[in-house]
Amino acid sequence: MDRFVVRRARCPESPRRAAPAPRAYRQATLESLKRVVVVEDIKRWKSMLELPGQPKENLIEALEELKKKIPSKEVLISTKIGHTVNKMRKHSDHDVASLAKDIYTEWRTFVKDHSNKPSIEVRSDPKTEAFRKNARKLLCEALDLEIDHPLAENIEREAFHLSSRLISAPYRRMVRALVFSLKHKPEIRAEVKTGTLTVRAFVQSHKK
Repeated sequence: MDRFVVRRARCPESPRRAAPAPRAYRQATLESLKRVVVVEDIKRWKSMLELPGQPKENLIEALEELKKKIPSKEVLISTKIGHTVNKMRKHSDHDVASLAKDIYTEWRTFVKDHSNKPSIEVRSDPKTEAFRKNARKLLCEALDLEIDHPLAENIEREAFHLSSRLISAPYRRMVRALVFSLKHKPEIRAEVKTGTLTVRAFVQSHKK
C-alpha cells in the first residue's frame, strides 16, 4: 500500500507567534491614593524639610513624597506643612525650589476649588503619641539638647517609620539602642549633631 501513499517533504515549521505576556496589574493600596493622607507621614516629611543641614537628596525625596498627596485644609492648618513647603520655594537650590513651587501651587488650587470635598486622614491614637513623646524626650536628653529639639524629632520619626508606624517590640528596642549610642558614644553623638552622620543612616544602623 505504500506505493499509493504520496509522501511530501516536511516543510519547516513557520515561526509561531509568541503569546502576549500577561499584563501585570498593580493593586492600589488605600494609602497610595492621593486623597488618603497619613498625618504621621506628613509630619515626618515636614521634619525632614525643616531640619537644618539636610542634603539635597533628602529634601527632594520629602518633596516628591508630598507631591503624591493632597492634604485637606484641616491637615494643612494643623500640621503647617503648607507653610513649610511655601518656605522651600525660596530655597537656594533650583530643583528643590521648583518642586516646592509645583506642590504649593497644586495644593492651593485644589483647596480653593474643592474646599468642601472630604479626605481620608489616618492619625495616631493618644496613647501612641504619648509613648512617642517620651521617646523624643529621652533622645533629647541623650543628645544633650533642649526638649522638643527637631533633631530628636527626626530621629524618632525615622525609627517609627522603620517600625511600620507601630509601637512594637522592635520600635522599643531601636529607641533604647539609639538612646544608648547617643548617651555613651560621644563620637557618634557629635557626628549626628553636626550632620556628618545623617539621621537615616544613624537610625538604620540600629535596626534589628
